[in-house]
Amino acid sequence: MSPEVRPVTESEFADWLRACRTGFLQPPVVSEELAADRLRHFDLPRVQGAFEAGRCVATYRSYTQELTVPGGAAVPANAVSNVTVSPTHRRRGLLTRMITADLAAAKERGEIVSTLIAAEFPIYGRYGFGPATWFTEWSVDVARTGLDPRWSGPEDGGRIDLADGEEARKLGPELYDRFRAGRAGATDRDERWWQVNTGVAQAGPEPWKEPFYALYRSAAGEVEGLAVYRAEASGWSDAGQPDTALAVEKLIAVSPAAERALWQFVCSVDWVTTVRTGRRAPDDLLPLLLPDPRAARTVTYADFLWVRLLDVARALEARTYDAPGTLVLDVHDPLGLAGGRFRLEVSPGGAARCSPTGLPADLAMDLGSLGSLYLGDESVLRLMDLGRVTEERAGAAALADALFRARRRAWCPDMF
Repeated sequence: MSPEVRPVTESEFADWLRACRTGFLQPPVVSEELAADRLRHFDLPRVQGAFEAGRCVATYRSYTQELTVPGGAAVPANAVSNVTVSPTHRRRGLLTRMITADLAAAKERGEIVSTLIAAEFPIYGRYGFGPATWFTEWSVDVARTGLDPRWSGPEDGGRIDLADGEEARKLGPELYDRFRAGRAGATDRDERWWQVNTGVAQAGPEPWKEPFYALYRSAAGEVEGLAVYRAEASGWSDAGQPDTALAVEKLIAVSPAAERALWQFVCSVDWVTTVRTGRRAPDDLLPLLLPDPRAARTVTYADFLWVRLLDVARALEARTYDAPGTLVLDVHDPLGLAGGRFRLEVSPGGAARCSPTGLPADLAMDLGSLGSLYLGDESVLRLMDLGRVTEERAGAAALADALFRARRRAWCPDMF
């Protein structure tokens, strides 16, 4: 018999969590404390599992999220996470059954997009998702940067102070909300996020290791940036010199001055010879703020946040655009939830109206391609050259490219 797919009951939750850890190749051991903690913070009706012979063999959950779109609006999103299928039950359609039910329920709730971070690229396009943000990670050879090794603090009247987790929990939420309002692709962080990421709450069975926190304050005393970092590999060179790698876990800033100062700070910590930047926006100020940008070597460039539109008209009206114009988009949804033909009309001020229409299409595309375009990071012209967008009216692709592209690249700083 085919496994039964349904919401998980409270008594099954520990088994669901075991199956989830199994799918992510983590030790399949779940303590009572861990299960109880996770259960308190999960919306159980939105936690699905596939069960066979009383055992959970596939996992899936979603929760309500806010996603920043171009223009600064935060739209209601259905965040998908904890998706696994046990290696004994692959290729049986279990994910299709779980995700189809969840996306339909999300649309019914009024969430206008769905988001996820794909562990494997080929999976989610067939469900209407498209990669909407990318990230770059650099490894910085500190000695080659050309930065002044005698630097002792910002020259703009600001200052950098070390902090602890308690201060980060106190000051971080307001700072982050200011940051995400100006960065398409950023998602919200609730109180639980701050507790887990400052060691108050347990995220897993692994013991918490306290990082370092550095705050940038402007000359007026306002907190404008936060860096979280750890010392990784530490040792001594053959010449008897300290040789330490510093890993930046998070760095957010609401002003260019704060961003520049925090990067210079982490590159000036004594004993540090290498800085790993973590997942950054591809158009981050680093490495070009370095006197020698070649000191920052690209380690990784990859897709990150994927987006699927659940309500095309509402989603396209929620963001703003950098050019006026009118387009008729013919959108194909492989699941039949949100497709159709839509007329998008953008005013000179960047506001949009969008509604279903019977007019001839200017452009045709699948929903995943529209998801890739939604946050302004992808090029309509490139997708057309790839055969993923079809131009039905001459000049429509160039107009769409001018409409959809954002001034800065979309970036999602958080895993979920």
